[in-house]
Amino acid sequence: MESLHNRTEENSSIAKHADKTRNPFKPTGAFIGASWFALLTGTIGYCIGLSNASMELNEKGYYFTVLLFGLFAVISVQKTVRDKAEGLAVTDLYYGISWFATIAAMVLLTIGLWNADITLSEKGFYAMAFCLSMFSAIAVQKNTRDAKLFEDKEL
Repeated sequence: MESLHNRTEENSSIAKHADKTRNPFKPTGAFIGASWFALLTGTIGYCIGLSNASMELNEKGYYFTVLLFGLFAVISVQKTVRDKAEGLAVTDLYYGISWFATIAAMVLLTIGLWNADITLSEKGFYAMAFCLSMFSAIAVQKNTRDAKLFEDKEL
């Protein structure tokens, strides 16, 4: 009889401990902060580079539009991939358009930089800032969705 009593106490202490531990799937504050920092660093750096560039205003507008288009596209891809993984309904058309838009943004930036009359270091800067922005936008979207998921479950 005593062993059953001990097991019950062990189970209750495990349950108490489980209430205090963090869910391993919930994003940490450090990862959320790092993702936002990377997104802001990439996009602000890209925009500062554009404002300081010695190119025509229409070229600056092109590169800025490609950045915005790319950010929206990768967020859309992240959402549709996640929705499909969770069994939520996603049309194949929207899924395909999301991927097409992401690839199109990357190709448009590549073609624009390839043909731009700027130094190779500037081209590399824009490419790296663009990639940092795209990747971190995916991470921010994932963190936002994960945090909302756990926020809803805790209520």
